[in-house]
Amino acid sequence: MARRIGSRYTAHQILGRGSAGTVWLGEGPDGPVAIKLLREDLSSDQELVGRFVQERTALLGLEHPHVVSVRDLVVDGNDLALVMDLVRGTDLRTRLDRDRRLAPEAAVAIAADVADGLAAAHAAGVVHRDVKPENVLLDMQGPLGPGGSHRALLTDFGVAKLIDTPRRTRATKIIGTPDYLAPEIVEGLPPRASVDIYALATVLYELLAGFTPFGGGHPGAVLRRHVTETVVPLPGIPDELWQLLVQCLAKAPASRLRASELGARLRELLPMLEGMPPLDVDEPETEPAEEAADDTPQSAPPPAAGKPVRRRGAVPLVPGARPADSNRDTHTSMRVPAPDELAGGARGTARAPRAAGSPRPGSARNRAVTRRRRLALAVAAVVLAAAGVGTWLAAADDDTAPPQDSGNSAPATP
Repeated sequence: MARRIGSRYTAHQILGRGSAGTVWLGEGPDGPVAIKLLREDLSSDQELVGRFVQERTALLGLEHPHVVSVRDLVVDGNDLALVMDLVRGTDLRTRLDRDRRLAPEAAVAIAADVADGLAAAHAAGVVHRDVKPENVLLDMQGPLGPGGSHRALLTDFGVAKLIDTPRRTRATKIIGTPDYLAPEIVEGLPPRASVDIYALATVLYELLAGFTPFGGGHPGAVLRRHVTETVVPLPGIPDELWQLLVQCLAKAPASRLRASELGARLRELLPMLEGMPPLDVDEPETEPAEEAADDTPQSAPPPAAGKPVRRRGAVPLVPGARPADSNRDTHTSMRVPAPDELAGGARGTARAPRAAGSPRPGSARNRAVTRRRRLALAVAAVVLAAAGVGTWLAAADDDTAPPQDSGNSAPATP
């Protein structure tokens, strides 16, 4: 059913839902548009509406081939909406759900597009603050890029900042998606451009591996890993690409590249990635090893035929999220962990990707294999020990046995 949005736009059908609102296919004076209608509780917040209007100039002025442009901002009664360019395609999360991981050339090309979009935003003084696959759209109508990739555009600029108003959140709150949050946000520092670089490096890691480097399990555990753990190498990718990922996933914001540098470096790597197949690595178990009992299976049963696979980074964290939504609710608000909470349970290194079929170190399967090996070694030791004792006893019996009477010896002389 069609509905009017302000005096210039008509929304016809829902394209997807997110944590901040609902995206509609709409029509405006200049043709088809996408209309993001923010949640009613947001539109009723007068402080947020005022901030929304203040951000109008920055959002409307952000134009780039790899950014979904905002054409208009509508404040009309209970309606608070962003009118954006309509991208004919899908989002990167949907692509990941279908393919699990991408070939390195396509993954790097998509990340380079997003980095170019971020560079334009950062130059205009705008920090995205919620870079994730759900907020990357793929233009299916444009020409194909390296590795058969579609042109990537970053969307939802300003939404996280609009939601994160002083009245709605306190300094002790975190706004964002746990899998992609930079360590400085977890520690309560204000977000700067470097948080987008960290999030984009996390997205690139996910495109290559099929899972995020620090995700899985309870959101609080994910936040702690961002601060306390280091990422381990992905097997099978060139060292130059890995070093680039490591630099952009650095805990210290100053150590990360700027968006323009990252985009240029990624494009330089494309020739060496040509023809390389997707990586063959297994996803670590969803729950951290320390949170599961020794005898509890770590891996979930396979999904029923025809059902989509729910992977890390797409886990609903907002109450009432619907798994069928194309733009999944992964945006959440959490308390900033205290320093002792961040220090607790640190393992030093994130759960390592591994060759397909091999158990992850620290997992229940790995512990079971280790126990069996230890038991086998113990049994072998007992057998060897028993054999050694038997040999020693036999030798001792030979040394202490009385001389045998052959029947030819002379009687003892008294």
